[in-house]
Amino acid sequence: MKSNRGRKGGGGSKDLGAGLKYSSRLENMNGFEEGLEFLPVNNTKKVEKRGLKPWVVLVIVLISFFLLSLTAGLLVWHFQYRNVRVQKVFNGYLRITNENFLDAYENPNSTEFAELANKVKEALKLLYSGIPALGPYHKESAVTAFSEGSVIAYYWSEFNIPNYLVEEAERAMAEEHAVKLPPRTRTLHSFMLTSVVAFHSCRFALHARSGELTRFTTPGFPDSPYPAFARCQWALRGDANSVLSLTFRSFDVATCDDRSSDLVMVYDTLSPVEPRAVVKLCGTYPPSYNLTFLSSQNVLLVTLITNTGRRNPGFEAMFFQLPKMSSCGGYLREAQGTFSSPYYPGHYPPNINCTWDIEVPNHRNVKVFFKLFYLLEPNVPLGTCPKDYVEINGEKYCGERPQFVVASNSSRITVHFHSDQSYTDTGFFAEYLSYDSSDPCPGKFMCNTGRCIRNELRCDGWADCADYSDELNCKCNATYQFTCKNKFCKPLFWVCDNVNDCGDNSDELECDCPAETVKCGNGKCILKSQQCDGKDNCGDGSDEATCDSVSIVPCTKHTYRCKNGLCVSKGNPECDGKKDCSDGSDEKDCDCGLRSFSRQSRVVGGKDAEEGEWPWQVSLHALGQGHLCGASLISHNWMVSAAHCFVNDRGFRYSDHTMWTAFLGLHSQSKRSAPGVQECKLKRIISHPNFNDFTYDYDIALLELEQPVEYSSTVRPICLPDTSHSFPPGKAIWVTGWGHTYEGGNVVLILQKGEIRVINQTTCEKLMPQQITARMMCVGYLSGGVDACQGDSGGPLSSVEADGRIFQAGVVSWGEGCAQRDKPGVYTRLPVFRDWIKEQTGV
Repeated sequence: MKSNRGRKGGGGSKDLGAGLKYSSRLENMNGFEEGLEFLPVNNTKKVEKRGLKPWVVLVIVLISFFLLSLTAGLLVWHFQYRNVRVQKVFNGYLRITNENFLDAYENPNSTEFAELANKVKEALKLLYSGIPALGPYHKESAVTAFSEGSVIAYYWSEFNIPNYLVEEAERAMAEEHAVKLPPRTRTLHSFMLTSVVAFHSCRFALHARSGELTRFTTPGFPDSPYPAFARCQWALRGDANSVLSLTFRSFDVATCDDRSSDLVMVYDTLSPVEPRAVVKLCGTYPPSYNLTFLSSQNVLLVTLITNTGRRNPGFEAMFFQLPKMSSCGGYLREAQGTFSSPYYPGHYPPNINCTWDIEVPNHRNVKVFFKLFYLLEPNVPLGTCPKDYVEINGEKYCGERPQFVVASNSSRITVHFHSDQSYTDTGFFAEYLSYDSSDPCPGKFMCNTGRCIRNELRCDGWADCADYSDELNCKCNATYQFTCKNKFCKPLFWVCDNVNDCGDNSDELECDCPAETVKCGNGKCILKSQQCDGKDNCGDGSDEATCDSVSIVPCTKHTYRCKNGLCVSKGNPECDGKKDCSDGSDEKDCDCGLRSFSRQSRVVGGKDAEEGEWPWQVSLHALGQGHLCGASLISHNWMVSAAHCFVNDRGFRYSDHTMWTAFLGLHSQSKRSAPGVQECKLKRIISHPNFNDFTYDYDIALLELEQPVEYSSTVRPICLPDTSHSFPPGKAIWVTGWGHTYEGGNVVLILQKGEIRVINQTTCEKLMPQQITARMMCVGYLSGGVDACQGDSGGPLSSVEADGRIFQAGVVSWGEGCAQRDKPGVYTRLPVFRDWIKEQTGV
């Protein structure tokens, strides 16, 4: 058979140029011959062509299938994947110039807040409608907060954007970073917008410049809160062969809690992976807190994940690059010296190993004294050192440890420090010393840890050695010491003071109270059944002070009286976060006693306080004399101090309020002009009318400020205790001030703090007979060592209560010397004067 095509072309030479034609149309192959006949050429005989080889057919089929698949894939991508919607959230703020800020705007539940928020959302919707890459995909916007200036609105806007338009949308948002609304949209429902500032979803890339500090902050810092429900990242880079040093200069995010709180993470990589996390931060830190972190390479990643709508300003951080350490450790050959972890006191970098080979001369032995040691890592069990550690003599040390000594029985010792890839700490600071093995602590006592302490600290009832070795194998002096069953020696005045000083309670076992009775705070014995029965059987309220149940009881001087006149059995119920009075009066006026900084760092025997740690502490300067006394802030306008500070003396009229200047928010006496410090004049001084400048009875004064102070992170009031508030014997209390750190010493520059404890009133009266009145309380340690001193007068005794709120227990008044044995400090008992303070100040 001949094909139809062969016959069609056989009529002449006109169709020669057409050659063989191939159609891609889908036809029924059964309609074709198996052979093909070509048109005649010069040789007129017929040429019969065999069919295509099988492999050619296979290639054609495969190519056709590939082309069809590619076409189908492109169509699927175009109609399906290309149009996949991606959720994008942008955070920002806008300024409304013709609106005045109202207090109601601070309350998200107020009608005023809702009305203005609706106007802002309408304005944003109108703005986005003019941006093709945003308008059609705008899902919703929400206003999170308002602040002053004239009115600033903080918002977030959510979009569902097709995947192929994401980059264009982000560019559009970046281009509209400071958008001027068109004239026809500038006035919207009677308010005017000057600009709209939008942030991308907080992704920033920063590169360190040689010799320069680079600063970055959370969006809106410090004038506005960071965005709610946001995901922010700062990718930090440095040059090759460098490392980065990152410091948070200000840090204030939502308080850490068990719920999903806001969190800042720092990673030693540009990927947010847990095995490379350097630190996890939340809460608030004082500026003096060590928040410096080092990288192991030339990159760091900082992330902020906000899961709450809390209003915190966020953080300010700075970073710079420095050359990467070529080696760590070294050879130390002096008789003594110091060394530390890399970049101390900043956090050491991850993934580093250092070795110090120490050898002292003259064939003496060598020991290493660790003065500070912080190698603490989260979720690492105590006693194990699988991650960061110091290794000496084959033993590993890690965690947070008090001062300790590691000694060698030769002139050489090797110290090895290792950090793994995640989570770092401050590290350590150490001193190495040579010593004579026959007399390792000349003129001193050597603890089993190798530390040397003064001989007088041996067997004094206090563990000056971390391992208690200074209190072991002691022979107690029966004249002034009690021998505990565990062989510890304790001062006789500590026996039967309701405090377990021995550790085995043997100092409280034979205290004249028979079986089935308990001892009251005043020493009286009552039946156990009389505890928590709603009656003041002790006479000082101590038998009802720690009861869980709350009931209405007859009113006494030891029970808390609600504003409705009823008294409750619970001790110290005010401002504890629980409604104990039926009228709720125990939880009113509780904006006090709370620090702005939720994190604190690791006075005679005291130590430097952190900035903002005691925000009610005031420094009083007398004209031409500098700091003379302390005081405590109790409201915007009033302070409490000691009356003896304002007694005229040696020609100085200290009673004249114009002589004094108060410095609030002060941390260092050398930085009275620092940001956050408020300098105020006094309007008047009210000393208690019964104050006796000979006995120091009624030693309290009230100071009214000329202008009200502004509360801030470093200026806040302390809570005043109710007249029934109890500060039981043994309770830990803090004394603060800029006074002398030892008797006869100089005033210090940095605010000092020292922890002391309440001493039983009966014991106090025995120690200083005929001197202690009901308006006084003894606080300190009978062994001495920690106390207030000259220059601390008028300052507060700060008592941290169970819920973390701080009440003022007393006022620094007087004492015999400073920090002497069996001579505790004497303080004005503040609850006694609560009614008088209320009468004079209204606070």
